[in-house]
Amino acid sequence: MPIIKRYNNRKLYDTHAKRYVTLLDLAELIRRGDDVIVLDHANGEDITSQVQAQIILEQERQTGSGLPNTVLTNLIQASNQTIKQLRTTLLPLDWTARLDSEIERRMQVLIERGEISPKQGLQILEKLLAVQPVARTPEELKIERALEKRGTPTRGEIQELSEQIQVLARQIQGLNEKAAKPKRKPPA
Repeated sequence: MPIIKRYNNRKLYDTHAKRYVTLLDLAELIRRGDDVIVLDHANGEDITSQVQAQIILEQERQTGSGLPNTVLTNLIQASNQTIKQLRTTLLPLDWTARLDSEIERRMQVLIERGEISPKQGLQILEKLLAVQPVARTPEELKIERALEKRGTPTRGEIQELSEQIQVLARQIQGLNEKAAKPKRKPPA
């Protein structure tokens, strides 16, 4: 996952490739499926969505097709709540829940493997599952990538397994109760 740092002079530096890149270079990375993260060099703030918006606007400027002014005006005038509603409308309904579940699952695997402590896991989970976007430090980004690479299970998968275990436990209990009942002898 490329980590790009934006400097005060607005130059973008790919820390993995160790070279400066342009918005068009970032667009190409994204098109080929790379998850690009852009951090403000001065404060470490995640500015990925801002840079992605710049990429879209640059592409619109080059193609000349552009979005209608009314759409852009409405987006600018919209409150954060309206933007949030738009995001939830455009994304699949269960996307956020699935993402949260995946994060929790992966964190639990790291804890079980002893790679991080339960306390560290809880702190990271709180940050990752926060409703408001949280600026991520390079260390947090490394942890996220490590979770992803190791296939750490999500909260949803753990919850699903827990529910399946509960169903099985009830079935076993029912079978045990059935087996424990004395059998009636047929009348002679």
